[in-house]
Amino acid sequence: MIRKIAGLLLLVLFVQCKEKEKETKDSTAMEETEATSDTGSMDEWTVLFDGTNFDSWKGYLQDGVSDTWKIEDGAMVFYPPENRPEGESYNIVTKDEFNSFVLALEWKVSEAGNSGIFWAVVEDEQFSEAYQTGPEIQVLDNAGHPDASAGGGTHTAGSLYDMVAPSEDVTKPAGEWNSCVLTVDYNTNKGSVVLNDVLIVEFEPSGEAWEGMIAKSKFADWPGFAKTQTGKIGLQDHGDIVAYRNIKVKNL
Repeated sequence: MIRKIAGLLLLVLFVQCKEKEKETKDSTAMEETEATSDTGSMDEWTVLFDGTNFDSWKGYLQDGVSDTWKIEDGAMVFYPPENRPEGESYNIVTKDEFNSFVLALEWKVSEAGNSGIFWAVVEDEQFSEAYQTGPEIQVLDNAGHPDASAGGGTHTAGSLYDMVAPSEDVTKPAGEWNSCVLTVDYNTNKGSVVLNDVLIVEFEPSGEAWEGMIAKSKFADWPGFAKTQTGKIGLQDHGDIVAYRNIKVKNL
């Protein structure tokens, strides 16, 4: 009888230990998820594209969104026109302006495709393109586009274009979705790019280091480039098919 009771006690202790171990693992997994995810409460975010409409967007220097941008399967997809009028471009920008923010989205580019994500875009007739004022995070098929071998890595996907190269290439092949989180915080003077859950770029978005990077880049003599800390977020028409989805922004 004593042996049976002792056996039952050992069984109970074993089950309790296993349950405690599971709780610890679950808790640790939850903590790790929270530590690597900057999503926060949805109340803090503004949805810029939910897969159903372009209500938060407009064509750059245009009233609406060109029909070169389509909504397909919950994504906004750009199809370059076959007969593009000379000098015509189809970049889109947000209707609202942002200062310090976190932008989260997913992008997918066609084979050998090129596009970009801008911030601090000034929509002004004197600037025909969004890239003339807004710094860019590159969107690229690294395996198929020649830009990947230019600029010492500062033209590859996820780079702060022509200024900061990614620490590593974590992009997925053309035709697959990549998650991207861009943070630009002028309050702390910190900027970063997280691509597919990996921190690949860090930079200071203002001050001496920022000005130094611009001075060494192709933008050194551009009169309107990065002259303001408040502007629109933009998505680039670079002549290739590209798709974006699940776009949201959080003000800091």
